[in-house]
Amino acid sequence: MYRYLLLFLLLAATASAQNPDSLEAHSRDSIRYTNLKARMSKTKFSRAVYRLLFRDVYNQGKVTEVKKIETNPFTPYEGMVIRKIYIRQLDILGESVYDTTRKGNQLERFLSKSVHTNTREGIIRKSFLLFSEGDDIEAQKLKDNERLLRSNRTIVDARIIVVPRTDVTWMADVVILIQDAWSLNFSGGFSSFKKFNAGIENINVRGTTHSQRTAIRWDAKDTADNAQKFQFRTIYTVPYIGKTFITGQASFIFEKDLKEQSIRFFRRFLTNETKYAGAVEIGHYNTQQYRRDLDNPDVSLPVYPTEYKYYDLWLGRAFKFPFPNSRLSKNSRIVTAIRHNKYDFEKRPNVAADTNKIYWNRTATLVSIGFSNRNYRRDVLIYGFGRTEDVPIGSLFALTIGQENTEFGARGYGGIQYATGKYLPHNLGYMYGIVNMGSYSKNGRAQQGVINGQLNYISNLIPFRYSFFRQFLVFRYTHGIRRDPLDYLNISGEQGIRGINNDQLIGTKRLTLGTETVFFSDKSLLGFRIAYFVFADIGLVKGGASIWKSPLYQGYGLGLRLRNENLTFNTLQLRVGYYPNIPGNSADFRFGASGNVPLRLRDFDISAPSIVPLQ
Repeated sequence: MYRYLLLFLLLAATASAQNPDSLEAHSRDSIRYTNLKARMSKTKFSRAVYRLLFRDVYNQGKVTEVKKIETNPFTPYEGMVIRKIYIRQLDILGESVYDTTRKGNQLERFLSKSVHTNTREGIIRKSFLLFSEGDDIEAQKLKDNERLLRSNRTIVDARIIVVPRTDVTWMADVVILIQDAWSLNFSGGFSSFKKFNAGIENINVRGTTHSQRTAIRWDAKDTADNAQKFQFRTIYTVPYIGKTFITGQASFIFEKDLKEQSIRFFRRFLTNETKYAGAVEIGHYNTQQYRRDLDNPDVSLPVYPTEYKYYDLWLGRAFKFPFPNSRLSKNSRIVTAIRHNKYDFEKRPNVAADTNKIYWNRTATLVSIGFSNRNYRRDVLIYGFGRTEDVPIGSLFALTIGQENTEFGARGYGGIQYATGKYLPHNLGYMYGIVNMGSYSKNGRAQQGVINGQLNYISNLIPFRYSFFRQFLVFRYTHGIRRDPLDYLNISGEQGIRGINNDQLIGTKRLTLGTETVFFSDKSLLGFRIAYFVFADIGLVKGGASIWKSPLYQGYGLGLRLRNENLTFNTLQLRVGYYPNIPGNSADFRFGASGNVPLRLRDFDISAPSIVPLQ
């Protein structure tokens, strides 16, 4: 089996050495892949690997990339001068960044070229590249740039290939392969001309990578007092403004339970080389909050009109690790940041010096210092259905302190955070853990404190017939310290017992354990890849009493997920669950169909100083 993988690596290296002055040279790859297919058809396992690498079931090359985990493919070209940058944009359907000879069928080519507008090449060069023609090649910068391209939702996958010049040995050309995602999404529902809704989202407006989402809802049947029959929302986002890597977003929402006007500009610590990050946000919210009172949980769910204005800004600076000879220095940074925000409520529940602190008028200033070690490893079939997934490995430690001035006096805040993630030895999988502790304090007494921890385990891909499956495990613990009756957490949904949305599974202490086995089928339905899953969730939640006095809430089930990575629709999920002791359930068995947003693994970049949330 190893000789097949070695053969693939040699073929890939040979293919990448073609001169991009004539990109048609890649067509010779097809002969090599045909020979490789014949050689890899001799055993069941090698056939399974070939199907993963070269069929349309999942993106190609990923298993090979996993075998080269710690190898940066650009290291051999370090220090060469970039002569030319070539950008090749693939059709959104039928083609692959890992097999440039593959072509879609006639319908796929028609949809790709006639219905979709590819991202403008000038936009990619101006706003998405960390390097330019004439720069020296920095291996880490090219690797980071590949990841940044893939992290943008307008792009399904991206690959950077360095092609050394044969005439000038110290120069090289860079080929960037980009495959866009489908840009238009539609949603809606129609009951009658008196009740309907419709929405449209374009994530790549005229090839600019700008996104706009607009939705309307009409409900003339709503006869409640002060009923709002017409509802509307629009959100516009510019992913990167010029060469600044600053993202801008404006929102206008006019709906029954939410009215929002906000504008936000932010820049993350995109790579280890990013020196500055920050954000500026200002907005006005008017919401209807449905919250139970922990002291009176049997009272019918009350509604609290809540309206407030706010602004929030922060600035961070990253410094290189001060010990250059340390093995941690390459990917490590010391990060300092300061944050200032203000919340001014116009409508809210009743407040007092010891009641409903989350609704206090307040102004806060926080500062933080932290250590971050970041790297990434390419993998496949974790939360995606074939796209390249950049798995963060590393660690972070952050200390936050500050002061909050409120209408009931000033109080201090302190918090710490530690997180680590890595692939386990002996191919045992991936482990991620995080611990947060934080609390306000006044007169030496803790207020609104939180201690929480989470542990995630993801197994390696396990071969099964012609495809693979993974095992997922997540453990969560949260302990709230001196929280108010309207300030609690809920363990239903993705925070604990998935498949239900129950307003009675609430408290200030939470302990949950969830497991899921996912089988990635090699079958597809109209271009949508299929994954089958089985899950089990158990959890405890309690308010003031000991958490061990809580019933053991349970949920078990199975289902399937459908997704086409070339489209930006949410993953379609069909699920049947059994919930034997959930309060208020009308039936133990529940069927659900939903559109799930694809999950991503947590990174180790340190951002704004923040208050540890109770969630």
